[in-house]
Amino acid sequence: MEKADVIILGGGLVGSALAVALDTHGLTSIVVDIADSEVILAAGFDGRASAIASAPYRMLSAIGVVDRLTGQGCPIQGIRVSDGLEPGALDFEPDADDGALGHMFENRLLRGALFAAASAARGVDLRMKTHAVAVDRGPHGVTATLDSGAIISAPLLIAAEGRNSPTRDAAGIRVARWTYDHAAIVTSLHHEHSHENVAFEIFYPQGPFAILPLNDDTQGHRSAIVWSVKRHEAPGMMKLSDRGFLAEAEKKMGGFLGTLGPLGGRSSYPLGFHHAAQIVSNRLALVGDAAHGIHPIAGQGVNVGFRDVATLVEVLVEGKRIGLDLGDPALLARYQRWRSLDTLMVSIATDGLTRLFGIPGKTANAARRFGLSAVQKLPPLKDRFMAEARGESGEVPKLLQGLLV
Repeated sequence: MEKADVIILGGGLVGSALAVALDTHGLTSIVVDIADSEVILAAGFDGRASAIASAPYRMLSAIGVVDRLTGQGCPIQGIRVSDGLEPGALDFEPDADDGALGHMFENRLLRGALFAAASAARGVDLRMKTHAVAVDRGPHGVTATLDSGAIISAPLLIAAEGRNSPTRDAAGIRVARWTYDHAAIVTSLHHEHSHENVAFEIFYPQGPFAILPLNDDTQGHRSAIVWSVKRHEAPGMMKLSDRGFLAEAEKKMGGFLGTLGPLGGRSSYPLGFHHAAQIVSNRLALVGDAAHGIHPIAGQGVNVGFRDVATLVEVLVEGKRIGLDLGDPALLARYQRWRSLDTLMVSIATDGLTRLFGIPGKTANAARRFGLSAVQKLPPLKDRFMAEARGESGEVPKLLQGLLV
């Protein structure tokens, strides 16, 4: 039987970051993932991009992942929020000495860097194209039988399998969930004028339209697009010619980035919300989408998962130092307490924004513009929103401050 400090089921962005962060602190892990690494690292596998907020970016830097991404991320130097193309926008700009609000990375690059870091880590046993066929969470530890026939054990099991986590469901953890009448169309496009490292969130009654800055390439300036449309409209939008799609995008953008095109590959994802009633059970902890899934309206999805990672690592490292069993209920209860309020507040906020900006009519539109203008004129309130966007609200784990535990 092979042993480690933890078993991580799921080696995506959050699971692999957790393994690397634990290794940085001398804790070992066995990571089990059903995916084929050659498939998920292929250039055309995932056309999405992620806005990594400044606090999770500091964590990735502290554990050595940012070193593998040199020159590949686009700093976000400002965020502009507006209700349609009407006046009364809300602008977030960091002070000169605060650094970027975040960095945009194409998911394939981020995934590649995390996979390389996990593969190189001495304390990470990465097992791809593998899954657990049986898991026993007993009073003295966790034992998992893999489809390869191998038997592995650890004091703690961590589920990082995504929103449809079978481990969470097998543990009987209840999940509040609903679907939105929206699908996200994700692509990238080139444009005539520079984005000047500003991210734009334009709210329409049909759904938000986000323009996220990417690094220039040989064809010029470019950005990632996350376009929320009514779910029944998504198939038609996917079938549009590139020329037709760019024409529709031009209407949403109002021409401020100039001529659009060429267009990158398109993909579509249904949007929904889920939130686990608890994120721990007997010798089990949930991280990332296994614990919570939110609307991409504020770009916080993977950042909330990285905040899970930073918190869980701090709890486990401190527990190990004082000789506690890593599956000790007291340790897991601390993780639950630390993360529960933050994840609930982010979930409520993103769901509320989705519903608020989806209300049609001139009265609702005027009220939203008034609210944006009011926040614009109140620096303390703006600072609070900016701290949340950076991942710096509440009790901030050491890794999110760029410090090792």
